[in-house]
Amino acid sequence: MSQYYRGKRTRNIYKPGSPEPFRLSRSRIELFIQCPKCFYIDRRLGVDRPPGFPFALNSAVDILLKKEFDILRKNKKAHPLVKQYNIDAQPAEHPQLEEWRINFKGVTYHHQKTNLIITGAIDDLWQNSQGEYIVVDYKSTSKNEEIIALNKGWQDAYKRQMEIYQWLLRQNLDKVSDTGYFVYCNGRTDLDKFDGKLEFDLTLIPYQGNDGWIEGTLSEIDKCLNSDTIPEASKDCDYCLYRDSTGAELKE
Repeated sequence: MSQYYRGKRTRNIYKPGSPEPFRLSRSRIELFIQCPKCFYIDRRLGVDRPPGFPFALNSAVDILLKKEFDILRKNKKAHPLVKQYNIDAQPAEHPQLEEWRINFKGVTYHHQKTNLIITGAIDDLWQNSQGEYIVVDYKSTSKNEEIIALNKGWQDAYKRQMEIYQWLLRQNLDKVSDTGYFVYCNGRTDLDKFDGKLEFDLTLIPYQGNDGWIEGTLSEIDKCLNSDTIPEASKDCDYCLYRDSTGAELKE
């Protein structure tokens, strides 16, 4: 069996009526938004979508950016990119920052109404002169264009990601800015040769978040998890289309 796909799980399956809080990550909330049927099969029945392959280069960029900003955090200085964009911010110090960055830990909040523990691991945390904390997310890619805005349909998921992080931090901190930032690293392909290294153009993209949708979505998720009826698939879910098409073919 593939090392990336393990079939049916026996852990992290929601059990209706259980008094124990159920952990739900930011990525699983996004899965529910993309396709309630895939979400139900995952969290209620224990069968994940086949995962994508890990993006090792993206992870390397994230690690190096964290190191770079941590040096500035220690020295209480702003990054040259922040100065370039004339942003009032510098890396913030907080005793829980390292925990908030760790996958499968992250920022957590027990949502009493649904008994769900919502989690999400942030990339970085900045702070402005008014004392507001600022969510920062790192993104890396390689496009033959300057990336100055989140104007593609698939980038809506990035916006929701930012809003969930802002919402989570608001449950843990007094002052969180509505404005977050994406540090976008765009790998250059216009150079003459490789020379054993990748070079990136960095842009800083502000995003004005609005987390007003989250409470309603958590209520919908709660209803979904406590139902014994598998919800309808999203019409544009390729996973469900493939599952249904192959199932139909195998029955013939």
